[in-house]
Amino acid sequence: MRPRPASGTDFVTLEAPLPTGPLVNDDIAPTSMTARTWRRWHFVALWVAMSVCIPTYMLAASMIDAGMSWWQSLLTIQLGNVIVLVPMIVNAHAGTRYGIPFPVLARASFGWKGAHVASVARSIVACGWFGIQTWIGGLAVHAMLGFVFPGWNALGGETTFMGYTAGHYLGFFIFWLVNMHFAWHGTESIKRLETLAAPFLLLTGLALLAWALIGVGGLDAALRGSEVLGAGATAGETGTSFPRLFLPWLTAMVGYWATLSLNIPDFTRYAASQRDQAIGQAVGLLTTMPLFAFVGIVVTSATVLLFGEAIWNPIDLVTRLTAEGAPWLGFVAMAVLALATLSTNIAANVVAPANSFSNLAPRRIGFRAGGMIAGAIGILLFPWLLLDAYQTWLISYSGLLGAVGGIMICDYGWVRRFRLELRDLYSTTGAYEYDRGINRSALIALVVGVGVAIAGKLHPSLSFLFEGAWFSAAAASFVVYAWLMREERA
Repeated sequence: MRPRPASGTDFVTLEAPLPTGPLVNDDIAPTSMTARTWRRWHFVALWVAMSVCIPTYMLAASMIDAGMSWWQSLLTIQLGNVIVLVPMIVNAHAGTRYGIPFPVLARASFGWKGAHVASVARSIVACGWFGIQTWIGGLAVHAMLGFVFPGWNALGGETTFMGYTAGHYLGFFIFWLVNMHFAWHGTESIKRLETLAAPFLLLTGLALLAWALIGVGGLDAALRGSEVLGAGATAGETGTSFPRLFLPWLTAMVGYWATLSLNIPDFTRYAASQRDQAIGQAVGLLTTMPLFAFVGIVVTSATVLLFGEAIWNPIDLVTRLTAEGAPWLGFVAMAVLALATLSTNIAANVVAPANSFSNLAPRRIGFRAGGMIAGAIGILLFPWLLLDAYQTWLISYSGLLGAVGGIMICDYGWVRRFRLELRDLYSTTGAYEYDRGINRSALIALVVGVGVAIAGKLHPSLSFLFEGAWFSAAAASFVVYAWLMREERA
């Protein structure tokens, strides 16, 4: 039976339930109409909760240290968000229309077996980010407990492992367990977390901004008096110009949300309408992230004037502010930072690998088990080491994800004209069978896309290909896939 549009909506539903098979379980089957409960505000809240986090707060710092001015860093951040929103909305459309998660959508372009290449590649990246965010949240937990229990910082004596004490690792493990709690209780608990956290986090960010402005006497004073922002211009004068910095950092910025642009169907499959998901995402992403990055710039600028040094990390700032104050104040501040990190981590880095690992073996792995696997991998990747390679990590993986994104956008938007055979997505035969479950055209396009990005390392004249890895890989894979699939175009 062919899928048919639900009356009065853009949804496509099945006339009969899917039969039991190797490609389906309750967690990756099409979302029922009763489960489509995410309204516009839920998507705004999702992006607020994901954007308000420590890495966003510190994001402009890396750009400024590299040689940008404060306004150039904000421009790069916002432009990156606008660019990544395009593939995000296209993939989100499929999730809403058909009620399918990312691994199932990938079956249309890669084949039911080839989809594992795309979904696992995205999942490993998510596991890396999960570990990084969990480590950052664990640092906040460690600081919280240190404020309340002075003996906490002496745990394990002077013994360290990879430069960190027993208290650091215990804080990491405690925060990891909290993340696993929400992963175990599924998407609905995640929606509640994001909805409750969003307004609280926004108010906290604005309160931090107000503290900085009052402390230094206004915005103009903060920006003019900031030596750390002035360092951006100094670096530029020594040979690192904004045009030279712009492309690699724009690529890094696109790479920041490149993962979400692929697996956004994991959330939009629960949307009440296309308007809800599209407007909600645009409003949430394009306002919150630049605002919170700006908060980080202004507050750090204020620390230069107030303390004589730039304190980029909010955990270090809170520690400084409460060193001679009430321990409970430090505890509350660290709790806010931990909440911000938790809300980002669960939505951005747990849902995708949970669904992807479930897609590997639907009969044996559900969402819960997939989430536990993601959590375990996040630990094994030693996130405290990944954090030191922040920009390299972003640029390196964004090329691969750009190639996957180029293929999926081309397939759904160009080749299939936004139309899929819903039932065939869950079958080993039919429209997406290809060659024993693998679409060789997609794999060829993937290799070409990644190869074009890597070619930027072969000669200085080609360096722009790697510096703009996401763009070069996405463009190359899109063109190659469109040409190879030209006879399949609807």
